[in-house]
Amino acid sequence: MEPLFAALLGYALGSIPFGLLLTKAAGMGDVRQIGSGNIGATNVLRTGNKGLAAATLLLDLAKGFAPVFIAGELWGEVGQVFAAGAAVLGHCFPVWLGFKGGKGVATNAGVAFGLAWPIGLAYALIWLSILAIFRISSLAGMSAVVAAAAAAPLFGYPQFFPVLAAIAGLIIYLHRENIARLMKGEEPRIGGKKD
Repeated sequence: MEPLFAALLGYALGSIPFGLLLTKAAGMGDVRQIGSGNIGATNVLRTGNKGLAAATLLLDLAKGFAPVFIAGELWGEVGQVFAAGAAVLGHCFPVWLGFKGGKGVATNAGVAFGLAWPIGLAYALIWLSILAIFRISSLAGMSAVVAAAAAAPLFGYPQFFPVLAAIAGLIIYLHRENIARLMKGEEPRIGGKKD
């Protein structure tokens, strides 16, 4: 039953739609009605409120980290693995929003730190580096999730590779429209001019 409890914990925390809750609380309406329709920090940034976007990012990180950390304390590495996968699934497919959520990049960053800080550090370094160089959020996110999966066995945590690889596959799949725009050179840049 322990893996089930860990998965339920991960899903419950991961499915909290902080981006939606924060924008509504701030009187900015439904963030799903603007930009990409996503509930993540990148789309919250499109409201023009950088503070809300930063808060969304931090809370989405926290909801990935917290269940993995708690599951590790209660049920060990097996619990961590189930909580990790379920937290990302909860963010991407929250039952409260008809299973239409975000793309999991920030939540998976929290998961990576929860599993092992070297994996989280690799995630953060790649994410921030690619974002700084190219200013393309989707490219940075996809690069980071792949980096986290690769970092697991490289840094001595091969037991976490399967779940991180599965998460990376899911997140890349959820970015398929972004990939199409990247290939056409049409993916928007952070701070770029709007059409």
